[in-house]
Amino acid sequence: MKILKTIVALAFMMVLMPMISNAQNPNVTIEFPNSAKALEVIEKYTKALQAGDVAGMNAQLAPDAMIYGLGGGLDSLTVAQHKEFYTNSTNQYKQVLSQELYLPIKVSNQWNEGEWVLAWGINTATDKASGKTIVIPYHSASIVSNGKITMMRYWYDMLNVVTGQGFEIRPPAN
Repeated sequence: MKILKTIVALAFMMVLMPMISNAQNPNVTIEFPNSAKALEVIEKYTKALQAGDVAGMNAQLAPDAMIYGLGGGLDSLTVAQHKEFYTNSTNQYKQVLSQELYLPIKVSNQWNEGEWVLAWGINTATDKASGKTIVIPYHSASIVSNGKITMMRYWYDMLNVVTGQGFEIRPPAN
């Protein structure tokens, strides 16, 4: 048990150390002039998702925005493909977001420069036909520029999605 506690403590330190050492990075700030507007854009997007309003979601996207990670891979979607994806999704599922947390940050002079909004929460998707519910923890990171989302990356628990649809994960036969 002592070994397990030590391993957990070391793992925790390894995960936290980069955050602590970068906490005072002058290239990253949470106070910037457009932070309220960036946050408002993301909140409009998520409210539209919960309302099943795909046009409202797409209205928050820049015409050339790219969306990554829907469908569980490193796939990329254009605005038109995003509309198609969420039209299919909202026709099949009612989505309710909860435990939402948003963090606008600005990154300067780095490879990931931009005004970002990071979001975390739980998406509870209920199949409209069967009433079956899937609980999906998620994270997204979006760049907002000139009042529009120019890039959005999704990460979510695919295992919850797969098993929530009735699929089983089995170990390989020996």
